[in-house]
Amino acid sequence: MLKRLVLVMGFLSTFSLVSAQHENVPTVTHQVTAAQEVNTSVSEAEKTKNENKEYISHHLLDGHSFDIMAVKKADGTVDHIGFPLPVIFYDSANGLHTFMSSKFEHDATVESNGAHYRLSHEKIYKTDANGTLNVDEHGHATNEKVLDLSITKSVSMIIVTGILMLLIFGSMARNYKKSLVPSGIGKIMEPVLLFVRDEIAKPNIGPNYKKYMSYLLTVFFFILFLNIFGLMPFGINVTGNIAITFALALITFLITQFTANKNYWQHIFWMPGLPWPMKIIMMPIELLGIFIKPFALLIRLFANMSAGHIIVMSLIALIFYFKNIIAGVAFPFLTFVIYLLEVLVAFLQAYIFTMLSAVYFGMANEEHGHEGEEGMAH
Repeated sequence: MLKRLVLVMGFLSTFSLVSAQHENVPTVTHQVTAAQEVNTSVSEAEKTKNENKEYISHHLLDGHSFDIMAVKKADGTVDHIGFPLPVIFYDSANGLHTFMSSKFEHDATVESNGAHYRLSHEKIYKTDANGTLNVDEHGHATNEKVLDLSITKSVSMIIVTGILMLLIFGSMARNYKKSLVPSGIGKIMEPVLLFVRDEIAKPNIGPNYKKYMSYLLTVFFFILFLNIFGLMPFGINVTGNIAITFALALITFLITQFTANKNYWQHIFWMPGLPWPMKIIMMPIELLGIFIKPFALLIRLFANMSAGHIIVMSLIALIFYFKNIIAGVAFPFLTFVIYLLEVLVAFLQAYIFTMLSAVYFGMANEEHGHEGEEGMAH
């Protein structure tokens, strides 16, 4: 059953992304010279390449509206199938603004509280009544930005994931009050819970593992669910957003520092068992290591999940770049293979983030014996 579900989701993901790139090419009935034909093909290839790059970049960005699918018409216009989300932002000159993102459709300029605003590359800029955007040499808008507090696509999926986790584990908790025998979804979740406890928390943290279990279970399932949602046909790249992975790594960092024992801090600021000149040299290195560990956490999760989305969409884009039978057969197959690999990566990245967090917690609570270290000093 699980294999069938994975196959179905793989094909749905492929087809939904393909539909976003759909383009009707009219048949040319008049004769052209060889040079004109070459120039036309080159320009068409370049145009397709730029469109593919733009679409992939747009997919990786967060969004103020929930776009499930984008369908390109024959006249070049694009229809976005989805629904709007609440736009909430604060402008120091005009206060708080709230409205639905549908007002920003078709590059519209929105008037709110006597001021004008425009959405560009999913960022809200202050502008004039004509919607003028000043850009630098790199094409980036230089208009004044606002403090954006909107319920974006990523935020909405974080909320959905949080509600889903509360429903699932709340139901499990109520069932355990009646009987220790798992029922319903608990039959699936209990082995995973025991795996996190017995294979991640206990070996890496030690006797004090219980005080970290709530966080480890939360972060494991939170990342796992978001990764799985990212593989759905509507594709939401939440864990491929560096702001999200930064927040998760920051929580691990804060828990590590605020629950660490005195031995942890002693080994950072004045490492025992070393001559004092070496202690001074090691101090900044160990202090830097405090920040490198969470940085590795956020970059690993961000890079792996973003890379998966880019590869899948790039393979689909190649179908429309080459436009031949071989590409039409080979690249959908490769896309499906990579998609199956991404399912494995979704579980693997949740495991790695949780395991490394447990390792850091264990290092912060380790009780060091100093006999060998004292021997080193002699």
